[in-house]
Amino acid sequence: MRTKTASASPPPSSTDTEHKKSRKSQFPVTGITCAGCAASVESALSKTEGVRSAEVNFASKTVQVEYDEVLTPSTLQKAVQNAGYDLIIPDETVTDPDKAADVMQESEDGNARDRQHLAEIQKRTLLAAIFTLPVFISGMFYMDWELGRWLSMGLSAPVLFWFGRDFFRNAWKQARHKRANMDSLVALSTGIAYLFSVFNTLNPEFWTARGLEPHVYYEAATVIITFILLGRLLEERAKSKTSFAIRKLMGLQPKTVRVVDWEMDWEVDWPVEQEQLDRASLGDLINNNLKYKDLAIGSVVPGIVILVRPGERIALDGIVIQGESFVDESSITGEPMPAQKTAGSKVFAGTVNQKGSFLFRAESTGNETVLAQMIRMVREAQGSKAPVQRLVDKVAAVFVPIVMGIALLTFVVWNFAPVPEPFTKALLTTVSVLVIACPCALGLATPTAIMVGIGLGAEKHIFIRDAESLELAHKVDTLILDKTGTITEGKPGVADL
Repeated sequence: MRTKTASASPPPSSTDTEHKKSRKSQFPVTGITCAGCAASVESALSKTEGVRSAEVNFASKTVQVEYDEVLTPSTLQKAVQNAGYDLIIPDETVTDPDKAADVMQESEDGNARDRQHLAEIQKRTLLAAIFTLPVFISGMFYMDWELGRWLSMGLSAPVLFWFGRDFFRNAWKQARHKRANMDSLVALSTGIAYLFSVFNTLNPEFWTARGLEPHVYYEAATVIITFILLGRLLEERAKSKTSFAIRKLMGLQPKTVRVVDWEMDWEVDWPVEQEQLDRASLGDLINNNLKYKDLAIGSVVPGIVILVRPGERIALDGIVIQGESFVDESSITGEPMPAQKTAGSKVFAGTVNQKGSFLFRAESTGNETVLAQMIRMVREAQGSKAPVQRLVDKVAAVFVPIVMGIALLTFVVWNFAPVPEPFTKALLTTVSVLVIACPCALGLATPTAIMVGIGLGAEKHIFIRDAESLELAHKVDTLILDKTGTITEGKPGVADL
């Protein structure tokens, strides 16, 4: 009797993916204008194979993604673009996934984008208000002025389709992907009001032949756009203040470093041999007898020898190889008293040299310094979500479709109601429902409060790991401190005479 055996490889275990290495990155997101947009981006990324988690912070316009190392940021970008939004990815991250983007440069670029965006919104809001004012006066006080209708039609067009173009552009993007957000509500309400008014301006006889008055609502459309722009301007100003803590931490790192020039070819292998260091005495450093050159912080690689003089900030993490000094490390450790540094001692980026001069060999650069890791931790904590925010996001995800359904129902009911001019009343009530249902604060209040709270904590050298810890902090009833310097200033003073 002959038996036939078959061998088959076992199916991949569900734990295989757990053993894959992952990385966590934070990217700026463009095109999100409400909590519904944030939910759409999260959904698009979460459905991407290899993405373990995705959290969008509507207040900072960033997304924090944990994904398998086999994925590239360009893959994530494509998934977000397919949903009608976009990710901003540093070029070096796209071409070399194993090379992390400089957290300092990312923060500086993000601050520059925020300032530019704030200036653009300020300009649009001011110009929209200037164009809206005569339209409002004409519509409220000179309703029967024929020429005023034509002037209002001309002045309203740039308010809606230029200064408020982002509302219509974003609404169209969402419609193409069979989605809707807060911009959809604004675009529908103002667009319907404007087109209805244009029709009544060009064809008033259509209504007069039926014994009805051809009303126009240019002032409603323009005032809505202007007030929503004003609201977003106030939001952007509030959000710009939340990045103050990160900007303050970034200011701890110098832009350039003074590197000792050993009159060698700079392409040689580092580190420099010890016998070359022995030729330079501390007196030579102070008297400027050694040659040196300034390098941008981004050009420094591990192993380069850097000179630090009294009063200068240390730019990178490293080890002292010559000289002696005291360094103020309070920005890193919280210790008020300067720490003595001799050959072999570690120094950290962002700390301040006190009295002596010394040479140190750079050990950690870019994202590897303690200061960069602190900045990254603050950014990740600001981008995390508290439990209450997850509940808000679930509501926001279905809010817009529900509102649009209510608006449609309102139009149908009023259009068939036994009242004079039912179509006009149906149109006005529908526009009213769409406009008043734009709860921008629904998705903005919680993340903004989290960003401000974590940012103020970082400013006081209190680092909060995530938003959930901040939300649960009110339950703390016991605080244990490991040293007196944590709660004291570290500077003795006269208390009484």
